[in-house]
Amino acid sequence: MSLDNSWFSEPFESCGTAFSLKIKAKLHEEQSPYQKIAIYDTETFGKLMTIDGCVMLTTRDNFLYHEMMSHPALFSHPNPQNVVIIGGGDCGTLREVLKHQSVTSATQVDIDERVTKLSEIHFPELCTSNGDPRAKLLFVDGVQWMKDSPEESVDLIIVDSTDPVGFAEGLFQVPFFKDCLRVLKDGGMIVQQSESPLLHGETIIKNLHLTMKEAGFVDTQTIPFPQPVYPSGWWSATMARKTTAIPPFRETDAREKTFETLYYNADLHKGSLALPTFLKNILTT
Repeated sequence: MSLDNSWFSEPFESCGTAFSLKIKAKLHEEQSPYQKIAIYDTETFGKLMTIDGCVMLTTRDNFLYHEMMSHPALFSHPNPQNVVIIGGGDCGTLREVLKHQSVTSATQVDIDERVTKLSEIHFPELCTSNGDPRAKLLFVDGVQWMKDSPEESVDLIIVDSTDPVGFAEGLFQVPFFKDCLRVLKDGGMIVQQSESPLLHGETIIKNLHLTMKEAGFVDTQTIPFPQPVYPSGWWSATMARKTTAIPPFRETDAREKTFETLYYNADLHKGSLALPTFLKNILTT
């Protein structure tokens, strides 16, 4: 990360690219027990949160990520009631999950409480559901929490994590997915953020499919979506199911949803299930 002449820049050295935003002001910076968190005010993308020098979210485009991490999986499960979010400390995914009236409980498990506290100050629009009686916010290690959770107690697990490095690395490994499989009810689902199809298709995304299947999941499916502030501007989420193939999504429910979204809709959901040819080839060879 560099901040020079009022520009925040995040280089992706391994890919030979970078992303930059023009900055009006640095609003906050601190070193939590786990990571360095900074908040900026940008000229065109609203507020920006970075962790360890990497872009996490902006006011302008976070809806793309939060909606696609939530609604495709929620509308693919026949009746999602008990949902667990691993990570997601900015609370945007929690907000989207709790738009679904079928959800009776949503537990967010993030190791760093400071991410949530700073989001409540600088991104309050993402935290509007934090006081929902169905919401429970825990600030503990997600890998250990899943290991300690009771068998067959959850319908849907959303892994809203940072990149697979540091303390988030365990969220991409077989032991964690085996614990998820044990905790999910019969027919339960997991969805994991899975990086850029363009930059990480042959590495992270392919390995994630293999790792989920090695852990015992019977079906995997990647859904790409735009995300301007992340590497390549193109991101993805990968879903898997505990037993039997991922069913067709509840298209009628998606079309008749009673809540607002800025990006997600039933037609977009249907289209996102058609993988680009290059990614389909990677995942089938």
